[in-house]
Order: sequence, then C-alpha cells, then structure tokens
Amino acid sequence: MEADHPTPSGLWLPLVTPFRDGMLDEASLRRLVRHYAGEPIDGLILAATTGEGLTLDEEEVERLVALAAEELAAIGRRPPLFLGLSGSDTRKVAKALQHTAAWPLDGYLVTCPYYTRPSQEGMVRHFSALAEGTARPIMIYNIPYRTGVNLGNAAMLELAARPNIVGAKDCSADMAQSFDLLRRKPPGFAVLTGEDAFFHPMLTQGAEGGVVASAHVETRAFAAVRELLRGGDGPGALAAWRAICDLPGLLFTEPSPAPIKHWLWRAGLIDSPEVRLPMVPVSGSLAARIGHEVERLRTGAAPAVAVAAMS
Repeated sequence: MEADHPTPSGLWLPLVTPFRDGMLDEASLRRLVRHYAGEPIDGLILAATTGEGLTLDEEEVERLVALAAEELAAIGRRPPLFLGLSGSDTRKVAKALQHTAAWPLDGYLVTCPYYTRPSQEGMVRHFSALAEGTARPIMIYNIPYRTGVNLGNAAMLELAARPNIVGAKDCSADMAQSFDLLRRKPPGFAVLTGEDAFFHPMLTQGAEGGVVASAHVETRAFAAVRELLRGGDGPGALAAWRAICDLPGLLFTEPSPAPIKHWLWRAGLIDSPEVRLPMVPVSGSLAARIGHEVERLRTGAAPAVAVAAMS
C-alpha cells in the first residue's frame, strides 16, 4: 500500500444526513455541503454516527457520496471526503471497501466491531485485513461506549505501523488512555478527538484535531480554538474555547443527531429536522432552548447556555 497518505488534521465535520418524508433530502444535502465547504473545515465524513449511517441503505449511501462530491467539485473546494463504515463481520466490511472502491472518496472512518466484543488480537487482525483490502487511508474509530469494546493503545500502536492506517478518532472517554496515546503515537499517525467536550484539552496535549459534531454550529469558533493554539496563543485559545464550551452539552442533551438537526432546521440550513427511528425528534423543552440559542446568535445577544442548564 502507498505510504504517502496525508495525515488527517484540523477540524473534521461528521455531516448529518438530511431527510424529508422518509427520503434523502437532496436539496438540503447540497445546501449543507455548499455551506460547510465555505467554512474552515479540514475534512467531511459521511454516513457515520452523526450521519445516521446505520439507517441508510446501500443506494442512499452511494447517492449521498455522489451528491457531496458533485457539490464540492462544482464550488471548487475539495476537503477530504471520508465514508463511515461499521460492522462486526470482517468479510462484510471488506466487501464494502471493495464495493465503494470506485466512489469519489478519499478514505474511510471504520469503527471497532460492535456487539461481538472481540479480543485485542481479533481487532488487530480485523483492521489489518481491512487495510490490506484498500489502498485508501483508514481512520480507526474507537468508541467503547457504543461498540462494547475498547481498542487499547498497544493494539492501536501496532495498527499505526500500517501505512494506510493514518489515524484514530478517539472516543475512548478515558483521558489517561487518550493522553498516553498522544505521547506514544508515531509520526504520521493522527489522533483526532471525537469527544466534542474534550476538543480544547486534547489539542493542548498534541491531538492533530477533532471530528466534532458540535461544529455544525459555530464552525469558525471551533476552528479558531485550534488556530490560536497553533499560533502559540494559549490564553486566546482558552478564551475562545470558554465561549463555546457549553455548546456540546446543549447539542448532546438528547441523543445525537436530533438536537443538531433541530438547530440546523431552525437556522434554515435543512428543510426538516427529521431523524429515522430509533432516533426521535427533540423534546419540546430542548426545542425551546435551541430556538432561544439560534435567535441569540442571530441577534448577537449574550450567551444563555450555561453549565447548570446542561444537567
């Protein structure tokens, strides 16, 4: 496999998948891609957790990728476009890699096998087999509280030696494990936090960036935190972070991506906040809070989101 894959870095957006009347909302999808291509994002991920990938059928995923790539080509900006993949059968995931080989993609975000709870050796073999089955770069998505299994740092570092396993979306929810991985990772292997609330602390410890669902909102503010740190302005980065650090709490008050979709709908970026079962729309109380915040941003009023309100 090629050894010169660029290292993922910066602010990556796990794009929501807009629906309307049970169908993929192509007009809203095009609007979203155009909008975020004009924002300071460094990569897009389609059909992952925030994109409700497990509810999409094969034809919808293919259409989703084609439309996103088409829209990016039309506007002349092409951030890396990754596809989210998951599965507990290595053979099936490998077939998905083969099936999507001709799609206009730049790489994959692949979760650890869920439900079956394989050993560390089993996961090393799983990701090794996948890496051997594609020339494209793979980011490993380690999220134990969803999959039921944690890919430890020893196994992660073994996999990092493979040239097209280029990084990890870290959602271990264990800061000691995350910081240890940051200290030990080899050059060319990126650690991007997937915990929105940990974005600033992970960057201060050397993370290359983040896959941040909350960056659907206040995209420029999230990007500014990283840019200020890269420029050596630690106090400025901390101040920028404190201005938005309560936003993930609001957007994850109820299961994601319903709150994010509700916000985008209220902001006029998508035509419906629809989600697919088993996800359900936000509650009336959360809808009111989100509506208040959307209006606050429109008018430039002082923040009303507070840590106490997140409980």
